[in-house]
Amino acid sequence: MTGPVPLAVVETAQHPTTTSSTTITVRDAVFDLMRRFGMTSVFANPGSTELPMFRDFPSDFRYVLGLQEASVVGMADGYAQATRNASFVNLHSAAGVGNAMGNIFTAHKNRTPMVITAGQQARSILPFNPYLSSAQATELPKPYVKWSIEPARAEDVPLAIARAYYIAMLPPCGPVLVSVPVDDWDRAAELVPTRVVSTELRPQPAVLAQIADALNASDRPAIVVGAAIDRDNAWNEVVALAEAHNARVWVAPMSGRCSFPEDHRLFAGFLPAMRERIVQQLGGHDLILAVGAPAFAYHIEGAGPHIPAGATLCQLTEDPDTAAWAPVGISAVGSIRLGVLDLLARPPQKVRPLPPAKGTVPRAEPSPLMSVAYVLQTLAEAKEPDDIVVEEAPSARAVMQSYLPITRSEAFYTMDSGGLGYGMPAAVGVALGKPQSRVICLMGDGSSMYSIQALWSAAQNKLPITFVILNNRRYAALQEFAPVFGFSPTDVVQGTELPDIDFQSLAKGMGCTAARVTGPTELREVLDRALASNAPNVVEVRVA
Repeated sequence: MTGPVPLAVVETAQHPTTTSSTTITVRDAVFDLMRRFGMTSVFANPGSTELPMFRDFPSDFRYVLGLQEASVVGMADGYAQATRNASFVNLHSAAGVGNAMGNIFTAHKNRTPMVITAGQQARSILPFNPYLSSAQATELPKPYVKWSIEPARAEDVPLAIARAYYIAMLPPCGPVLVSVPVDDWDRAAELVPTRVVSTELRPQPAVLAQIADALNASDRPAIVVGAAIDRDNAWNEVVALAEAHNARVWVAPMSGRCSFPEDHRLFAGFLPAMRERIVQQLGGHDLILAVGAPAFAYHIEGAGPHIPAGATLCQLTEDPDTAAWAPVGISAVGSIRLGVLDLLARPPQKVRPLPPAKGTVPRAEPSPLMSVAYVLQTLAEAKEPDDIVVEEAPSARAVMQSYLPITRSEAFYTMDSGGLGYGMPAAVGVALGKPQSRVICLMGDGSSMYSIQALWSAAQNKLPITFVILNNRRYAALQEFAPVFGFSPTDVVQGTELPDIDFQSLAKGMGCTAARVTGPTELREVLDRALASNAPNVVEVRVA
């Protein structure tokens, strides 16, 4: 687990570093800034309009090559979350940003701090609509970046990147974009001075006092946890809050991080993204405290109340927009960690009995064509508690929540967006950001094909990642969701069958060791061998 989140963004050097040349260029000033911000890994796919940036590339920097822009942004997302610092991305003009938009959307939903630079054609020919220019460079990534700019002058580029970094790191964190014309990098500029910018905003005490009073007055409180808890390093504080009040803890729908130990006595389970079922599962609670999560994320249309009758809803969120659209209740906005610490400073006024324990799931049994439950149960027994799981297997997620419990902070990452193409490259980024950790990337066969290029980056960087691909030869999530939209069990759902993908050949072609498991007798042995390796391994598992 990393150390606590700093109270402020502070560059590592107290003064700008000097350059040996008599003229400081935009490139010199930007590299100096990146070094002081700790952004010395550059996630990129090269293009002609970006080449001048990388002339005389610093020896203490690392260029992480992705073979497609979606993979580049996915890797940067995983790296930023693992290191708790903004990652630096370089994309190619309009086409590169367009290719990356799916994972830029995911970074926006994941609240991942990320400074994206995109190439632009030379300023002198922009009036002539040149080849490979971006006609509306600042508009293209909206609304999924917090800020975007193409500086008016070349000498303004370093200041724009400094501002972009601070905006990316201010809560709620997120990606930003700076469009840089190709001829800017060699222009003269000035070094940007060191600044300190606070990134932890304390929730308003009067609103927190209302929440604390409601929590203390309740008889049967429930806490709904979301991804912002783990992002804000508030895991231990939330566990302490739940234990102080003997509150049952539910995970918010579609949460991209694990924010409470799933083997804890107070853990109650996962809420679905359906209004009526949320109300049903939270029934019996008289107070619901959503911490670091929307109240609530829905996936399908619903009706009726948002919370059970007689219950009060309170919310602690880092995002003013999330607070604004909450349908009912009290919302406090600010740092999750600081807000929970303030709630802990108000001890409970009553002793509550322990709520009923969550039921246990039956063991999954082996069968010739293995169930997903059996595979994930075996994986849970093979892995260590500190191993990190990066997941993108939508149809298996409910099974994973029963058979592959996550019990440690910073040990689980998935996409808050629901968009595919994140998991494989994110696993690469997490492994780069946490080089002492072992990473398991759990993928569906359909999901794998969105950013399969990430296997090459894993192989080139010799990363200890075990990619487990659950191959059911179909887009199972769509087939299972079809009845919601009026399909009968016997209807054909067009475009959802995926026969004849040879993941072993794809993995080996990218430079990874690969194995295919078709039966239960060999599963544990293959997983143990892959997990013990210091190189990337792909394990394709045929499942029912």
